[in-house]
Amino acid sequence: MSEHLPNLDPSLFEDLHASTLDNHKPRILLLYGSTRQRSFSRLLVEEAARLLEHFGAEARIFNPSGLPLPDDVPVEHPKVQELRDLVLWSEGQVWCSPERHGSMSAVFKAQIDWMPLELGAVRPTQGKTLAVMQVCGGSQSFNVVNQLRVLGRWMRMFTIPNQSSVPKAYMEFDDTGRMKPSPFYDRVVDVMEELVKFTVLLRDRQAFLVDRYSERKETAEQLMDRVNQRSI
Repeated sequence: MSEHLPNLDPSLFEDLHASTLDNHKPRILLLYGSTRQRSFSRLLVEEAARLLEHFGAEARIFNPSGLPLPDDVPVEHPKVQELRDLVLWSEGQVWCSPERHGSMSAVFKAQIDWMPLELGAVRPTQGKTLAVMQVCGGSQSFNVVNQLRVLGRWMRMFTIPNQSSVPKAYMEFDDTGRMKPSPFYDRVVDVMEELVKFTVLLRDRQAFLVDRYSERKETAEQLMDRVNQRSI
């Protein structure tokens, strides 16, 4: 086992690499919801990215610092374009937000709101896999992961069954920013392993799975007019 992941027991893992080499590495985008210097949602995402790479995926983390408020700048803004390019690049995503006032953070929601609803009448998130996680300042809560599941469903993503909620996150990371061994760490391992498996299983099948009768009946031009209408 690599020293990169000292908390893992190598005897308990099957080799997922064989299922990914026949095509390409699963492309996973990770988003977090805080710009603080010691952001626990960022630390959790960084830990998740290490695990994803161990399981044979290619992981990229978007840094939300400098991303403007939704609709406050044109979509050509460099940070907006960076985010949108990563969304298009990804086959699966990991969403992780701190819980603030019983909800996801504004920093995280802004990233979702900048994702385009359509590009040529197609949702760029449609058919992608999704894993949801949250960090809590106090006792364990599931408010954020429940909200993220609603968002994922609305974005037409395949949200995996497992999820992670880390209570008292300030106690779960050491001074170097690495997550300590615990049942919460083991749950993160479970979630990332499951995400890679679902992403590989659904690869190249998304178009078939999300193809809808009503959308085949409606032309692309009609769909864009309906999505972009000013009032409902």
